[in-house]
Amino acid sequence: MLEIRKNEQQISTWIILSVFLAFSFFMFTYGVMHQTHVKHHGDVYITVKSGMSAEDVANLLYERNVIDSVIGFKIIAKMNGLDSQLKAGEYAFSKDMSYSTIVDILVKGEIAANEIRVTVPEGYNINQIGKILEEKGITTQKDFEKAAKDFAPYEYISLDSQAQYRVEGFLFPETYQFSRKQSSKEILGIMTKEFNDKLTEEMRERANQMGLSIRELVILASLVEKEAQVDEDRPIIAQVFMNRLKEHMPLQSCATIQYILGFPKPELSLQDTKIESPYNTYQNMGLPPGPIANPGVESIKAVLYSTPTDYLYFVADKNGKHHFSKTYEEHLLAIDRIG
Repeated sequence: MLEIRKNEQQISTWIILSVFLAFSFFMFTYGVMHQTHVKHHGDVYITVKSGMSAEDVANLLYERNVIDSVIGFKIIAKMNGLDSQLKAGEYAFSKDMSYSTIVDILVKGEIAANEIRVTVPEGYNINQIGKILEEKGITTQKDFEKAAKDFAPYEYISLDSQAQYRVEGFLFPETYQFSRKQSSKEILGIMTKEFNDKLTEEMRERANQMGLSIRELVILASLVEKEAQVDEDRPIIAQVFMNRLKEHMPLQSCATIQYILGFPKPELSLQDTKIESPYNTYQNMGLPPGPIANPGVESIKAVLYSTPTDYLYFVADKNGKHHFSKTYEEHLLAIDRIG
């Protein structure tokens, strides 16, 4: 009698455990099937090559932050008997797709359209633009940066031997339609042509009257683009930089230090301003060897039509509004007021 009860208890335990495991597996599978992803912004373009296994595809998707679990993806594909039916091609996956949707796209072979919309924001530099293009599946960031080193389709894109990229500053920020078949140089050609078209004869003549080469104009505009957070401050900031150049003062632009660092740093240290680099406008007089970003039209106009003023200093408050001063003592007081 005791033996029978013992067996019944063991059977009951196994039944409960089996039900629990089955339920857990169901919940895991359901969660994976309907899970969406927020690791990246916009579409991510993936190339699935012929002969790739489901595991190869899963690893690729995981590396590009499209999925969060290689195992989860493989389970969904296997459960539906689709793990051997994934088709080669170039795909675009959006951030809100579930695992089951991704598998469905790969099985149906719903490849991405050839024309890709790319928006380049004002103030982006070569590295940032290259990253966007790579995320869109057009080219790699490394290839784009390599092509940008010596690309110069116009005479005014002259090269300072210390400049990081020859074409930095001359890629017009705009929304473009690129093809995934276009090379990095072709893309650079399109963007520099857009810049050249936007630089009107009036702008060129005005720069000439001011004694500025187009390259010097763009360098100053790039500083304004990265420093200004409020549009109305742009022409005043531009004049401050030109005043400092006239007074043989270092520009001391924090934006140039950020460019050297290669990443946004909320607050620079004194040590940061001592970094050895030709772009360090705290340690070197005059303009940096090249633009530090690709400015928009408003920043270019701010340099060409700056606000007449005697200001030599500025500091931004928490809202991004700049406070301007004529002397260093006034500048220190402005810093104290802002806190």
